[in-house]
Amino acid sequence: MSNLKTPYYLCEEKLLRKNLEILKYVSEKSGAKVLLALKGFAFSGFADLVSDYLSGCTCSGLHEAKFAKEYFRGQIHTYSPAFKEEEIEEILSLSHHLIFNSFAQLEKYKDKAQKKVSIGLRLNPEVSSSPVDLYNPCGLHSRLGITKKNFEEGKLDGVEGLHFHALCEQDADALEEVLKSFEEKFGKFISKMKWINFGGGHHITRKDYDVEKLIKLIYDFKEKYSVEVFIEPGEAVGWQSGTLVTTVLDIVDNGMKIAILDSSAEAHMPDTLAMPYRAEVRGAGEANEKKYTYRLGGNTCLAGDIMGDYSFDKPLHVGDKIIFEDQIHYTIVKNTTFNGIKLPNLTILRENGDMEIVREFGYEEYKRRN
Repeated sequence: MSNLKTPYYLCEEKLLRKNLEILKYVSEKSGAKVLLALKGFAFSGFADLVSDYLSGCTCSGLHEAKFAKEYFRGQIHTYSPAFKEEEIEEILSLSHHLIFNSFAQLEKYKDKAQKKVSIGLRLNPEVSSSPVDLYNPCGLHSRLGITKKNFEEGKLDGVEGLHFHALCEQDADALEEVLKSFEEKFGKFISKMKWINFGGGHHITRKDYDVEKLIKLIYDFKEKYSVEVFIEPGEAVGWQSGTLVTTVLDIVDNGMKIAILDSSAEAHMPDTLAMPYRAEVRGAGEANEKKYTYRLGGNTCLAGDIMGDYSFDKPLHVGDKIIFEDQIHYTIVKNTTFNGIKLPNLTILRENGDMEIVREFGYEEYKRRN
């Protein structure tokens, strides 16, 4: 690792496979088909491995559908809050399922979609315990999904499936509450469908997740309605499967020691600011827990580009490596070249110990975006 230029994301095959084995177990025991949500984990270097375990990908538009077709195997399910006229034909050519967000979109594209894809509608069960409003798809005035008030049962001709997404890194108890509301509001239509998609946000690979309860919820639902069930976790696939490795470039003092890294919270680990949450640093503790405390900051001009305050057993020096844990899901897919900062390279650690650089980034990525 010391020979690799930082910053880089490092995804570990052994850890990723462990997550995939859990998801495959859920699929085998419950009968559900598990799809990779590319919005949370789109790592081409492990596409073949993911395809060995999961049933396909769920995509949020044309570019993710093209990526799924190019790198992954299995089904492609595509949903967007609104599809564009100039993209719909190509999306149809790539997708197996197409999910519309409104009856207006369904009516606009139904004639083109029929006999090409299995058509679905996204519904809003209006129940969610999402930890923050930013990630709550069922919040007040949400644009995502059709509510019971706006549901038009006379327009279901040609619709084969229903989709909901109400969770964000949550457990099976939260899903149980959502299912209860979904069935209360839309239960009479479920048995008329071929499939139901339970969406994402299922934190299945988290250590304390009740996997057996999830299996029972899915199995009982399938038995009750005789439908196929899909789930599409994003974070659960890449959860704790790798790191972001950075280097200390300088250390300044302004009332406390501040280590400036060759990375950025804003550009490379955006959910630490948006969620927000504190990323764990390997070998570090909370501020003042260990002898030497530093504020870790990014190498951009944004004043708030701060990872947080951490303490270490030994003083930090220029050239030291700082490793942020669990930085694979919702980072690669969301990072930017803000301020001209370099995108981290994509690197993998094979189970046999081999290191491979999958993607190297430089000036061209910045130039093409500006």
